[in-house]
Amino acid sequence: MSYISCDNLSLGYEGKSILDNISFKANKGDYLCVLGENGAGKSTLLKTILGMNMPIDGLIEFGDGLCKHDIGYLSQQTEVQRDFPASVEEIVYSGLQSSHGFRLFYSKEEKELVRRSMERMDIVHLAKSCYRELSGGQQQRVLLARALCATKKVLVLDEPVSGLDPLVSSNLYSLISELNKEGIAIIMISHDLQAALKYASHILYLCNKPFFGTKEEFIESKQGKLFMAMKDMEDN
Repeated sequence: MSYISCDNLSLGYEGKSILDNISFKANKGDYLCVLGENGAGKSTLLKTILGMNMPIDGLIEFGDGLCKHDIGYLSQQTEVQRDFPASVEEIVYSGLQSSHGFRLFYSKEEKELVRRSMERMDIVHLAKSCYRELSGGQQQRVLLARALCATKKVLVLDEPVSGLDPLVSSNLYSLISELNKEGIAIIMISHDLQAALKYASHILYLCNKPFFGTKEEFIESKQGKLFMAMKDMEDN
């Protein structure tokens, strides 16, 4: 069974739809990139999957032992969040919040999970550093470590390389790809078409007639060809 299955979703606010007929599935090991023009509803979709927004219509189902609290989430950062005055270690530990509850102390297993997540992101040496003093790339590694503390199954990423230089972006994409190859399903919003075509196994393209399918099917589809042509025009 799929980790996440969405059927004929309609999304919006205050009962007013901004996006209709969204259907897709995310399985173990999938790398799903969500594409679309600005304002297409990409972030709204992710927030709806995570339970932050309610769908106007349609169905979201979780399977294979997954619930929405078991999803690791890396949102787009605001300036206030980038300036957050906490240590790296404190930020990563906050990823345990949904499972830890109101207990005063962390278990040995939880401490080990934090340590492994920080090692995985190569930020152990930054444990006591202030988050707001880190570079953009380091901050994203911290937030990925935090997200890994919340899940072993699904990571949801909203523009994870936004504002980063090409080299740092490439390194972050490589880390995400490695996590995917280890079996974690990735659902990622991206404006980077080339990265999506390089890493994704599946594409969800949000438009008037939404598309969902494999990367290869997207490349051959009418929606895909039109989107890629528009991107070529923007780049030139």
